Amino acid sequence: MPRPSSLSLHRVPLLISSHLISSLNSTHLYSIKSYNPFVLLHLRLLFGLYWKLELDLDRVVYRLITAAAEMDNIATIDAWPSSPYSSSAPDGEVLRSLHRLARDLSAAEAPAPFLRPVFAAVARRARLLAAVFDDLLLCGGAAAAGPLLLLPRSASLCLREVLLVLQRFKALVADCAARSRMRLLLQSDEVAARAGELQHDLATLLDLLPVADLGLADDVADLLALASRQCRRRAGAAEVVELKSGVLALIHEVEREIVPGRERLEGILEEVGINDPASCSDEIETLEREIGELVAERWTPSMVALVGLLRYAKCVLFSAATPRPVDYSKADLDDDDGADEPPSPPVDFRCPISLELMRDPVVASSGQTYDRESIARWFGSGKSTCPKTGQKLANLELVPNKALKTLIARWCRENGVAVEVVDGGKAEPASLSVAVAANKAALEAARMTASFLVKKLSATFSPEATKRVVHEIRQLAKSGSDNRAFIGEAGAAALIVPLLRSEDSALQLNAVTALLNLSILEANKRRIMHAEGAVDALCHVMRSGASWRAKENAAATVLSLAAVHAYRRRLGRNARVVEAVVELARTGPPSTKKDALAALLSLSGERENIGRLVEAGAAEASVSAIGEEEAAAAVLASLAKRGGAEAIVAVDGAVARLVAEMRRGTEWSRECAAAALVLLCRRAGAKAAAQVMAVSGVEWAIWELLGTGTERARRKAASLGRACRRWAAAANAASAERSTTECPTVSGAATAVTTAS
Repeated sequence: MPRPSSLSLHRVPLLISSHLISSLNSTHLYSIKSYNPFVLLHLRLLFGLYWKLELDLDRVVYRLITAAAEMDNIATIDAWPSSPYSSSAPDGEVLRSLHRLARDLSAAEAPAPFLRPVFAAVARRARLLAAVFDDLLLCGGAAAAGPLLLLPRSASLCLREVLLVLQRFKALVADCAARSRMRLLLQSDEVAARAGELQHDLATLLDLLPVADLGLADDVADLLALASRQCRRRAGAAEVVELKSGVLALIHEVEREIVPGRERLEGILEEVGINDPASCSDEIETLEREIGELVAERWTPSMVALVGLLRYAKCVLFSAATPRPVDYSKADLDDDDGADEPPSPPVDFRCPISLELMRDPVVASSGQTYDRESIARWFGSGKSTCPKTGQKLANLELVPNKALKTLIARWCRENGVAVEVVDGGKAEPASLSVAVAANKAALEAARMTASFLVKKLSATFSPEATKRVVHEIRQLAKSGSDNRAFIGEAGAAALIVPLLRSEDSALQLNAVTALLNLSILEANKRRIMHAEGAVDALCHVMRSGASWRAKENAAATVLSLAAVHAYRRRLGRNARVVEAVVELARTGPPSTKKDALAALLSLSGERENIGRLVEAGAAEASVSAIGEEEAAAAVLASLAKRGGAEAIVAVDGAVARLVAEMRRGTEWSRECAAAALVLLCRRAGAKAAAQVMAVSGVEWAIWELLGTGTERARRKAASLGRACRRWAAAANAASAERSTTECPTVSGAATAVTTAS
């Protein structure tokens, strides 16, 4: 047996005794039943002497392998399972698995240029081993004979351990391939250490392999010895260390507000393997996902900074190129680019007051959850009741709903929703935007990117270049309140507004979506409303936009701007805005109609807007949308509450549709339908009540809502039932009065007839 002179003492328990010790726990290669009790005792004594007396390592290893080869009571070949990782898998299957793994590893490519030395070394060792295993298969006839090949027991033990090491190599390759390049660079020392450890394990096992017992040819034995020697060499890491130091130094410079040079950025990205806009965008997306999943908490601050730095580099180096170029002349813009159109948020994620996705959910003393801003405004108006249940609140304290906030943040991240998440407490950051806010390098990189893009937009005259820059502004404003603030401060709103009238459909869509993303930030609402021609430009898109997607985003922008009371009044006074929104609610596809109805609901929150909304046909549009969009009933309730009840009653079929919605709608729409009917009965009087009672099955609808509705819905249903009973009692009284009035006339006529006779 060759002398394994380079074996280290602390590696023996992992490589050799793993078979024996773990066998005693019945969890590794061989069942305890397959060992002779005397042999087990002998092995335990050997290991005790080894650790205490530090016997000569060669003698210990040789005696261990010899003892393992003397095991008896081994199961028959026919009982062996087919899995190569099973403790009793046939040697032929193990060899074939070794051969496949070695071939796979020899073809493995480095996921990043700076890891090529490490992966090239692994591939070279794997090619040598593949040749050795191929020779073993050919000599033993295992390629065709299957499980009939029997190897010496000591060789079988070593080869099974080699199989495990190669499997760990394969797992390392797969793990590296799934990581972002920048994360690999930051963790390059860990990756190299893992690869070095595996190569050391492999070299030790190859030294222990009894080559003479296998009957290998001299040239094949030389290959095995060469593989062992190569496994003990370490690939050079000086270049990787230098590159990593350069990237970290660049982050520190950005923290000090030093703008990185173009040549330096280009050189670093080239060494990392990012050389086009597509790979840069993919790297940003992968980094953001890894940050959200907290896969490397130690490096999270650096990864967050690198996201901002890569965004800046993409704009500077690749001329703000779009991540995936699209032929806009042929693309179906109504179906393209769904990243800005996520699915509707779950009902539980929306505030019952504003009907919008909650940014900072809090729980009131009634147990209901609201968005902090909305419930604070409710309490600020002098109310002390629960908006949803109507019950008197014991106190006005609000408790943060951290669990729901985490779920909302995760949903936003998974669906790409651009929402400004408020950090209401000292909880761990639940989103990338919170992590960015605490990272000075990321903030400065975002500021540099915003400034660069806005300056480029102001100096660009080429339509294609303008399209690319606006697309990047749209993407940057899609997430993070800081990004939106930097873009707004740089003056982007005034430059984007004129682009809403562009005849280029793609440019118009990018411009209106960028404006929508910017409007999420309160400060940007003011900048947009004060930009010259902004409201008229939004009206132009809603009326004459090149695609429904552009019209829809324009309506959503109106909804976002209307969140501010002063702007809600200003938008409501503009007849063109009201008419455009109503028209979208009447004729738009479902997604467009949904945003238009939400905008109508917001505008109807001001009493002075009701007249213009009614004149524009908001009542008719909302009635026609009942059953399609749950916000339709809410719009009708809001109109009825502030002076539009007569107009709603005058719409043909409005009351009947609201009654039907009480039975078939969602919980929220059933509440709103009942509330609208109660308001109609109160404000429009007997005319509305008569229409309600004339609807077939209204009693059942009220009864069902009393039994299955929410607490607010049950209250509204009870109020509606009382209103109907009052109307019925009044109608009966009026009928009785008419009957009483008619009786004397009939009696007098009868008397006259009798006298005449």
